[in-house]
Amino acid sequence: MKTKNIMIVGVGGQGTLVASKLLGHLLMGQGYDVKVSEVHGMSQRGGSVVTYVRYGDKVYSPVIDKGQADFIVSFEALEAARWLPFLKKDGVLVTNTQEIDPMPVVTGAAAYPEDVIGKIKALGVKVDALDCLALAEEAGSARAINIVLMGRLSHYFDLPDEAWMASLEANVPARFIELNKKAFMLGKNA
Repeated sequence: MKTKNIMIVGVGGQGTLVASKLLGHLLMGQGYDVKVSEVHGMSQRGGSVVTYVRYGDKVYSPVIDKGQADFIVSFEALEAARWLPFLKKDGVLVTNTQEIDPMPVVTGAAAYPEDVIGKIKALGVKVDALDCLALAEEAGSARAINIVLMGRLSHYFDLPDEAWMASLEANVPARFIELNKKAFMLGKNA
């Protein structure tokens, strides 16, 4: 199997690393060679965070180059735009519609761009956008945005829900399993 590339992008504290661990565990469980690489910006201060997940028969490098991502999973609208050059021409952007003000917006030095998702769609990009924050809150915690996004991403994989649930159980503390299973299914069925 040819190597597939997934980028998970967001803002520090949104759960991007848990999402990448879950995805890596899932794909390894399916028998793929998997490489996961984390790049931290100012993640502790709400800065940009990106994780690369690559899988296939044999993966030699953990890094994804521009124009090579089959999927970009974005936890925030502006992060989707920031990392868009990495998406393949026929790739899919799975994104949360939530907007989190970066520091220049917080300090008043800049304004948050209007209709970021609409502008990305206008470029001809295949966009799967949903309000993951609302779905996470419906599941019981705003912190479950990452699992809502994994549920949405599951649409693009021919893997049984049981495999996804097993990875959830392996990567989420036991006391949060039911909440996260609910978040996953809300994202999947949105």
